[in-house]
Amino acid sequence: MGNRHFPNEMPSFVEEDEAGADSGSGLHHLLSLPYPKLAVKLLGVALNLKQKVVEETWVRKRREEDGYTLYAGLLGTAFLLFKAYQVTDDRNDLSLCAEIIKACDSASTDSPNVTFVCGRAGVCALGAVVAKLSGDEDMLNYYLSLFNDIRMPDQVPNELLYGRAGYLWSCSFLNKHLGDRTIPSTKIDAVVKEVISDGKRLSVEGSCPLMYEWFDERYWGAAHGLAGIVHVLMDMELNLEEQECVKGTLRYMIENRLPSGNYPLTEGDGADGAVHWCHGAPGVALTLTKAYQVFQEEEFLQAAAEAAEVVWNRGLLKRVGICHGISGNAYAFLSLYRLTGNAEHLYRAKAFACFLLDGAEQLIAEGILGVGDQPFSLFEGQAGWVYFFLDMLKPPESRFPAYEL
Repeated sequence: MGNRHFPNEMPSFVEEDEAGADSGSGLHHLLSLPYPKLAVKLLGVALNLKQKVVEETWVRKRREEDGYTLYAGLLGTAFLLFKAYQVTDDRNDLSLCAEIIKACDSASTDSPNVTFVCGRAGVCALGAVVAKLSGDEDMLNYYLSLFNDIRMPDQVPNELLYGRAGYLWSCSFLNKHLGDRTIPSTKIDAVVKEVISDGKRLSVEGSCPLMYEWFDERYWGAAHGLAGIVHVLMDMELNLEEQECVKGTLRYMIENRLPSGNYPLTEGDGADGAVHWCHGAPGVALTLTKAYQVFQEEEFLQAAAEAAEVVWNRGLLKRVGICHGISGNAYAFLSLYRLTGNAEHLYRAKAFACFLLDGAEQLIAEGILGVGDQPFSLFEGQAGWVYFFLDMLKPPESRFPAYEL
């Protein structure tokens, strides 16, 4: 386990120091900076890195048509620009975002995938929202028409990256940004019923109310398993029995977590190596925080805080990205801070940001801090790092990309 993460030797809390704000260097100095001064540094690094991401993924590779997804392709660059526009109100970011989405539209025409992160639905949904913000009614109608033409394959999993949950998240994204009835409830409800039905079919009486498989494995995490599916279900209009299924599933996960407080990769797996958004405590922490918001039951908030404790102790991964890296793990703290207003959670997110600010570029150059197979992508690489820094500028508005609405 130890070789997957850096030991977290950062202080549990550092008081902000106005007197020393204009002098000093190193990690402890960054931790002591008043938040407005730290934000200036974060913004500067984020904007420089954003330009680098655009250069590497768009300017140099715009003729390549095979990497369109949000996860590791061009749509991730577009989503980063969408975030940058939300933070800085720079219309140039919005314009370039729209241009990149057009390329993703062309590249994804024949894609069988129907999700936001890894499929055609993400292209159409983001395209529609950006068109709305740009005041382009024709393109808005074009992308909404394409989205409504998406058909669910006969054989499709239920998980977030490639399955029904990922399609449902796309619907929620559109309804959030364009209006509650953009995608009608009748269309959404039919998919929800399929997800619930499949989950009951694979569940074992007396154990977990819902269970799902992806490639014959019963995953627990956010990307392919229970945490991600029930996270999306909590944004749906569920009846009382369906709500109890979701709550029962979360209670089952809490009761059967690993002795360390981490969560297993798959059902019955005792290995304790993954502390990632995709597998392990970070993604589950986001889902449990969401559960407290929805159900207002204290056990979920307590379990979310305990999962975040695992992230603090073992979450300084030797990777930079969103899916399985330092940037993504910090959202466990941001989500709890947004919910509770507890300054400890914000400090911990700040500490992870300062760790990256202090040494990430050097660690990447030395090959110590990994950036994945697609080093400038949103979920594996440096675009995720930029996204995290942009979210640190306005913590109450932070959202894990393509997971938290």
